[in-house]
Amino acid sequence: MNLYHSNSEPSVRQLTKAAKERYEQGLQEGDQPFSGWDFSYVTGSDRLQSGMLPWSYGTMARPLLNQTDRMLDMGTGGGEMLSRLLPLPLYTCATEGYLPNIPIAEERLQPLGVKVFPVTDDSQLPFEDGEFDLILNRHESYDEKEVRRILSVGGLFLTQQVGWSDCKEINDRLGIPMPADYAGWELDRAVLQLEQCGFRILEQREATPAQRFYDIGALVYYLKTIPWQVPDFKVEQFREPLMDIHMEMEKNGFWEVQQKRFVILAVNE
Repeated sequence: MNLYHSNSEPSVRQLTKAAKERYEQGLQEGDQPFSGWDFSYVTGSDRLQSGMLPWSYGTMARPLLNQTDRMLDMGTGGGEMLSRLLPLPLYTCATEGYLPNIPIAEERLQPLGVKVFPVTDDSQLPFEDGEFDLILNRHESYDEKEVRRILSVGGLFLTQQVGWSDCKEINDRLGIPMPADYAGWELDRAVLQLEQCGFRILEQREATPAQRFYDIGALVYYLKTIPWQVPDFKVEQFREPLMDIHMEMEKNGFWEVQQKRFVILAVNE
C-alpha cells in the first residue's frame, strides 16, 4: 500500500488522506482511560513493543520470596506484578504513592492477605525498624537510608530502576529537556549510594532495549500515562513534532527509542 504520493522524502503535503486521518485519530488516544499500571491497551495489541532485557525481574524475585516470611513491595502500582508472584510470604505488605492506584491495588491484593499502605514521602515509611527481610522495588523511587532502616540485618533489597536517559529520543524530538529532578539517575549512582549507606551489592546489571511505537496514537497514549517523561503533555502543544514522528512511522512502519533499565540486588550489612 502506497502511503505517499511520491517516492521522495515525505512531507505533510505528500501524506495520503488516509494517513492524515490516522494522525488525527491517533491524537485522540490521550483520552483513553488508564488505571493501575496496565499498558495492555497498546501493548496487548502490539502497538507498543519493548525489547527483551537480559534478566527477568520476576525470576530474580521468586526464589527470594521463598526464603522469607516478611516482605515489602514498594510502589506496587495496581498490584499487577506482586499478584503474579504467588505464593507470597506469610507477612507481605505493599506501598503505593499514586492515589488512583490504591483502591485498585487493595481490591487485587487484600484477598491475598496483603495490606496496602499509601505513602507520600520515601523517607518516612510507616514501618518499624528491621520489619522486613526482603524488599522488592520495581520502577519505584526510594530513599536508601529508609530502606535500610526497615530492612533486617542480612535482609535483601531487589530493585529494577528506569535510568534517567530512558526514551530520551522522545524529549529530543519534542524539544523538551529531560526531567532535572532525576538527572544522572543511572546504575553507577544507585550502586554508590547503596554502598555508602551500608549495603553490599550482590548483583548489578544494566541494559538499553529498544522500544518501538507502531502508530502515533500509541505514543500519545504512552505520554499521557507517563507524566514524568514530558510533564503536562498536551497534544496541541506538540502537533508539529508529532506529525514529523507520524510521517516516519508511516514510512518505516515504526518509530524506535532506547529504554534504560538497571537492576540491583543488595544485602543490608
